Amino acid sequence: MTLNLSVLTPNRIVWDSEVEEIVLSTNSGQIGILSNHAPIATAVDIGILRIRLNDQWLTMALMGGFARIGNNEITVLVNDAEKGSDIDPQEAQQTLEIAEANVKKAEGRRQKIEANLALRRARTRVEAINPIS
Repeated sequence: MTLNLSVLTPNRIVWDSEVEEIVLSTNSGQIGILSNHAPIATAVDIGILRIRLNDQWLTMALMGGFARIGNNEITVLVNDAEKGSDIDPQEAQQTLEIAEANVKKAEGRRQKIEANLALRRARTRVEAINPIS
């Protein structure tokens, strides 16, 4: 049995097809979702969405939002999302290095918060390219 997964950003549909299983990063940890999962709504953290399709795992970088699961339908509404296969590894690594430098030189509470969020987003993009098994 399969699940229908839709991943939507304010500007586009990133994914809209059937999958076998997903692992979703929520604000309270990762959850695995298979067919006939109990209905839930949850906040989605900045993190990796792992998608099992045809016995292969794909990754997607999610930048926070919400998910609704029920009746084998999963709808994920996020601020931004990128398939791991669409991310340029060199650009992602450069962005990570810049974000790390910005965290070190951030001054004041607001700058530190913004720099740490940018670092989390950059790390997530790099992890989507090089998933840890």
